[in-house]
Amino acid sequence: MYDATMAETVTIAGDGGDAVEAYLARRLDRGPRGGVVVIHHMPGYDAATKEITRRLAVQGFNALCPNLYHREAPGASPDDAAAAARAAGGVSDDRLVGDVGGAAEALRRLAGSNGKVGVIGYCSGGRQAFLAACRLRLDAVVDCYGGFVVEAAPPDSPVPRQPVVTRAAELSCPLLGLFGADDQHPGPAETKELGRVLDELGKVNELHTYEGAGHAFFAVDRPSYRPDAAADGWRRIEAWFERHLAG
Repeated sequence: MYDATMAETVTIAGDGGDAVEAYLARRLDRGPRGGVVVIHHMPGYDAATKEITRRLAVQGFNALCPNLYHREAPGASPDDAAAAARAAGGVSDDRLVGDVGGAAEALRRLAGSNGKVGVIGYCSGGRQAFLAACRLRLDAVVDCYGGFVVEAAPPDSPVPRQPVVTRAAELSCPLLGLFGADDQHPGPAETKELGRVLDELGKVNELHTYEGAGHAFFAVDRPSYRPDAAADGWRRIEAWFERHLAG
């Protein structure tokens, strides 16, 4: 099997037609294959997120990560861009949905695309992935420890205050959720409530909570990294996207 991949910085049309920097990792064989929009965590469009994007391409999907902070600080380091975005009040939900929608369309237009697109996000990106899957027509979503989905964000947070779960009836696709039992945002009670709401609405979902893991347990460059939880999480992510994006 020909398994070559290519990764590069590209420009996509984001919310309102704005030119937005993005990182594309794609397979070089003919396909057809599904695509995944990667939503970076609050620290920004960084090397770790680009590595996640490349890993998804190796797993067999085209993957595209838009730089949500591009407008605030084009060309800045991830830390400086994240600080600029926080100072500007954070990324609005409407702009986020517009950027993810633009990324999804860019993936659908790739040669070899099968037209199916999923979304995955970590930390604040987990919340944003859930939101995008409620407001856009997508085929699969993975929420990795997205905080403030069920509970409201505090007034001083750059995350919009409205809990995303209020839109759960609009969820357009199956959801996989991966959480840590030692996390606070979201805590286990929030995760349990999310599962209850999704089940009550008849939404296809699988939620997994890992004992001994807290927030950011996928982050290989942080003390929070939990290799056993991350390895099992990656197996579930690949299987989820294979199930819902193949064909």
